[in-house]
Amino acid sequence: MLETDYKFGEVHVLANQVESGADRVHVKSIFSTSNGGVALVAFKAGQALDTHVTPAEVMVTVLEGEVEFTILDAVHHLKAGEFLLLGAEVPHSVKAPVDAKLMLAKIKA
Repeated sequence: MLETDYKFGEVHVLANQVESGADRVHVKSIFSTSNGGVALVAFKAGQALDTHVTPAEVMVTVLEGEVEFTILDAVHHLKAGEFLLLGAEVPHSVKAPVDAKLMLAKIKA
């Protein structure tokens, strides 16, 4: 079953759907199903997500700013307009040297 707060056929500016906050990294779901979904993540400069794994294959797209995405001790510097693919259950962390917004497309195999 599809879960979303959005209506089909409506147009939205993607990066405007999530705002960063000084208290924590903010995450907003655009839609989700039992097989995955799309979420937005907003960071203030200096915020980070510690090493973690996800049970889904993920496409990470930088919408604004830039992030340092670490996968298995390899640091990738991604800027607005760039993306990377990440396999399920792969340890990774994210740090934002500047304000940044990401889109995560998740698919469970």
